[in-house]
Amino acid sequence: MAESDFHIHDTTCANGMPARVTKPKTGGPFPVVVIMHERYGLVQHTLDLAQRCARDGFLVVSPNFFFRHPDLSVLNAGDSRYDLTDPESVELIDAAFELAGHDKDADMSRKIVAGYCQTGRHPLVYASQRKLAAAVVWYGACSQREWAVNHLQPKKLEDVIAAVACPVFGAFGAADHIISIDDVCRFRNTLETMKKSYEIHVYPDAPHGWLNDTMPGRYRAPQADAGWADQQTFMKKVTQPGFKQTHMDWHFDCAFALDYDFTKNVRLE
Repeated sequence: MAESDFHIHDTTCANGMPARVTKPKTGGPFPVVVIMHERYGLVQHTLDLAQRCARDGFLVVSPNFFFRHPDLSVLNAGDSRYDLTDPESVELIDAAFELAGHDKDADMSRKIVAGYCQTGRHPLVYASQRKLAAAVVWYGACSQREWAVNHLQPKKLEDVIAAVACPVFGAFGAADHIISIDDVCRFRNTLETMKKSYEIHVYPDAPHGWLNDTMPGRYRAPQADAGWADQQTFMKKVTQPGFKQTHMDWHFDCAFALDYDFTKNVRLE
């Protein structure tokens, strides 16, 4: 589908947060997906993901969650950081869904939040406080620092997960220099201990950020295509009209080299 096949509208949430709404031109009502961006803010990669998601029949809101940063150009270049707190993430996702609720094509009974990299934990945080159809996590949420309690993360991640009431999708790479296989297993084990349905994939030879095709050093096309297909299949399943979680569903698909050594994984651009 070309860009002309979508309705694309740049707007502002009630709290002043800029956002783009992307949806198919025909059909509806559509399930609503709020896409959270990587640490670079709302850049082209996130807008491309929104369009890909809309192609599959979703209304997508892609806000600039770091709009309060004093110099967005520096942030976009990766030369600065915005530390989004868990409480602030809930406030901003609420604003994004409020915006979607004014769209006649939005089915607000079927909502998903997807987070990537730095924002990977925030779909879980939101799902621990609000009703969602699913929380989607891409190479985030379970590195060593995510389990700490501090001013950014006032609750234990275990307690956050315990309060999640929807299925969780996770996509990780075996070559990630931030998240180890052990970290992913800890995340999986916590989901199981807390009796949460999940679908987690660990893709071989995929470094951190391997979905981002604007960064050639880290992009891995076969794994990116497989991961996106797995995500979309999962999202379509949990947003089918009348879908009910009638049993616990645990799916863990993990592939990595026999000589795997997390200490040898490196940051790639």
